[in-house]
This record gives sequence, structure tokens and C-alpha cells, in this order.
Amino acid sequence: MADTLARFVIWYGVFIFSVTFHEFAHSLVAYWGGDSTAYEGGSMTLDPSPHMKREPWGMVVWPLLSFFFAGYMIGWASAPVDPRWMSRHPKRGALMAFAGPVANFILAGIAFGLSFLLISKGVLVLEFAGQPGQFFAPGSGYEGSGAFNALSMGLSVMLMLNIILGVFNLIPAPPLDGATVIEGLFPRSLGQFIYRIRTSPLLGLLAFIFAYQASSYLFMPLLNLALIQLSQAQFLG
Repeated sequence: MADTLARFVIWYGVFIFSVTFHEFAHSLVAYWGGDSTAYEGGSMTLDPSPHMKREPWGMVVWPLLSFFFAGYMIGWASAPVDPRWMSRHPKRGALMAFAGPVANFILAGIAFGLSFLLISKGVLVLEFAGQPGQFFAPGSGYEGSGAFNALSMGLSVMLMLNIILGVFNLIPAPPLDGATVIEGLFPRSLGQFIYRIRTSPLLGLLAFIFAYQASSYLFMPLLNLALIQLSQAQFLG
């Protein structure tokens, strides 16, 4: 029970921070591009409270259900944006949409860098514990420490979750960020195709189901590549 509670706290903490950082990046780039909707609505912040109030199902209910039924967390959030600004400045809108996945890749890169350093120093070791998102464990001499157990789990989750969020959101299927990027960059060609999918509930649902099914084939190679590189760090100590 104590282990499950600890995993829950770590998973939820990393999940909330990662999704909040994603939405903050959207809001910040939109603000830089001339849309102050999120700023005026209080969403341009790293405080998760406004995002949780805006999307209680995606930020609270669904992550809790997915953890207790599947052992990992999934969910969503959203940042308010002025559609008139998007239509006037499609390329700025594309950049705003792209900023969210980039934010997740930044967090994944930080987790990778810290993990590489700690593995090379023997503080952490690669160890697949059979739990979703658990790739690291405390190294020799650090076992049994609650702080190092939490650190190994936190970095594991931060690496995996942000690779998933970054890759998944870049898939060009509404309502994911990748669709908005395509609409903004190619408004008169591919953007029109994406728009038709977005405005058709059935096509939108089919596109989202396809994106969900395809995401594991897209993020797993990137995650495996990161883990292969991290395995090399064990020989640098």
C-alpha cells in the first residue's frame, strides 16, 4: 500500500507539472505572437490550479482512473486561444501549437541529462522493475533510501511521460497540436483537409483513435533510443 501511494504521488506530481508546462508554453508563445487570451484568463502560469479548474476531467479525474486501473496516468488540458487571431495569423498559431510538444521534449531532455549524469556516477542504475514508467533504481550504496527511490522513479516517469506527450501531441489528428500545426503551415491545402476532419465528429473520432493506436509505434523507438544511450553511461563511471 505504501509503495502504491508513493508511486501515485510521484506519477501525479510529474504528470501535473508536465501538462502544466505544456500549456504554459502554448500560452506564452501565443502571448508573444499577439494573443493575450490565455494571459488575461490566468492560464499563462506554471501554477496548475487554473488548468485543473479549466479541465477537471483531463487533469484530475482521468489521470486518477488511468493510474488505478492501468498503473500509469494519461490526461489532457487546454489553453484558451482566440480563433480570430489564429485565422489572421496561421503561422503564429502553428508556432503556438508546436510550442507545447517542444516543452515536453525539453523536460524529457532534462530528465535524460540528469539520468545520464547520475547513472555515470553510479547513483542510479538501469533496472526494469516491471512497473509502468520504472526504468531506474538506486545504485549500490543508495538502496533503501526513500529519497533516491523517489528520485529514480521521478526521473523514469518524467522521461517516459514527456516523450509520450511530445510525440502524441505532434500527430496531425484533431484535436492534437500536430493538426493545428498543419492547419497553420498549409492553410490552403493540407490545412483544409484537417479542417474537414475537425468539423466532422465521426472523422474526428476516427482520427483520434488512429492517433492513439499509432502513438506507441512512434514513441517507443525514441524511448528505446534514449534507454540505449543511458545504458552507455554505466560504463563511464
